[in-house]
Amino acid sequence: MKSENDNLQDESFRDSIATIKEGKRNWIYPTQPSGRFYSLRKILSYVYLAIFFALPFININGHQAFQINILERKFYIFGTIFWPQDFFIFGIAMLTGLVFIVLFTVVYGRLFCGWACPQTIFLEMVFRRIEYWIEGDGNAQKHLAKMPWNGEKIRKKGIKWTIFFLISFIISNTFLAYIIGKEHLFRIISEPLGDHIGGFVALLFFTFVFFMVFAWFREQACLIVCPYGRLQGVLLDKNSIVVAYDHVRGEPRGKIKKGEEANSKGDCIDCGLCVRVCPTGIDIRNGTQLECTNCTACIDACDHIMDTVGKPKQLIRYDSEDGIKQGRKFTFTRRMMAYTGVLAVLFGFLVFLLVSRDNIEVTVTRAKGMTYQLAADSVSVTNLYNLKVLNKSQDEMDLQLKVEGQDGTIQVVGEQLRAKSETITEAPIFIKLTLSNLKKRKTPIVIGVYNGDQQITTVKTTFLSPGQKKS
Repeated sequence: MKSENDNLQDESFRDSIATIKEGKRNWIYPTQPSGRFYSLRKILSYVYLAIFFALPFININGHQAFQINILERKFYIFGTIFWPQDFFIFGIAMLTGLVFIVLFTVVYGRLFCGWACPQTIFLEMVFRRIEYWIEGDGNAQKHLAKMPWNGEKIRKKGIKWTIFFLISFIISNTFLAYIIGKEHLFRIISEPLGDHIGGFVALLFFTFVFFMVFAWFREQACLIVCPYGRLQGVLLDKNSIVVAYDHVRGEPRGKIKKGEEANSKGDCIDCGLCVRVCPTGIDIRNGTQLECTNCTACIDACDHIMDTVGKPKQLIRYDSEDGIKQGRKFTFTRRMMAYTGVLAVLFGFLVFLLVSRDNIEVTVTRAKGMTYQLAADSVSVTNLYNLKVLNKSQDEMDLQLKVEGQDGTIQVVGEQLRAKSETITEAPIFIKLTLSNLKKRKTPIVIGVYNGDQQITTVKTTFLSPGQKKS
């Protein structure tokens, strides 16, 4: 049996992280993974990268498919424009996203980190694979790093960093296309540099940031910067699905010796390959750790070893802590179904808000410093208002205004009220009502906004008048 000191020693790995030793950066040179999960992740990364690089250059309804134009406060999502007035949807989306992250992590652990996080996909499936191609596997990279700066090291490092910089430049261009739009980006690239100094500086700045992240900072972004990894410590429980080592089956671990009884040790042969392929340098056999991004490299490595020594696969697998202790096979439990159902409802609600959003938004406010105007014959009263129309649709509209449920007229100052597509139109308007119908000094009224004969929205305001004097 293990003593208390042994147990304390077993937990000593939690006192530090593999990428930092004695306050200094400890470089990780992982062995290149291979296997069924790695092949699936490559396919997913190809799809992800194709969407990422193509989306800002695809037009839907005459607009960029996806754009977050912060400068002009316009946001295009699959060709549909969203304005600051739609930020209540953005707020609900943020709350939905927060609840989604919590529930998703409680059930599925850090599945997002290993399979869909942009940092993981670009680092492991783009930059790391280029590094394997140029410098070789983990041991070759480690040997090259210790090598003096001779011709071979200069050539390999120079080629690698040049390719890294070019890819970072491409990513930076695509990133800016999402922010400022592809037309503006093309102007920065094609027109004289002096006309777009700010845009060119931003392009170089983001290129440098991406280069430093993927060439130097790397896994530290997941460990130090990203808050999601920190959250998992309070979100995961014993029933959460994580990449886990089956200690019940694997322990006591040990090397296979000739003539030793097969049942004297666990299935883990202590080869250490699961540690060597880990991009954050952890030993998954120590249990769930902050640094683990659930990238599945250790699963593929262990499955390969189990095949080699003739033992069952999935010594390391997707499972829960309780599932391993109780020896249960992975099943889609009621808890998982319930949480997944909640996630589906939240996502459906957000889609409903996006689909049911009004195409036009009208506000009517009283002109500042103005009071009512009583007609000379004391038959009618006029109020001056400022009208603002936000047309979110692709179509121009010739609008008519009517006072609903009242004997009155509305006169637009200037030309006919035409709401151009995806613009804000403002105009002063006069509203005239019959005095005999106004019993109070402040009368609530409803203005109907029509496009032809079709009422598209209504807006409420208050009408001022002398009111009816008591006899």
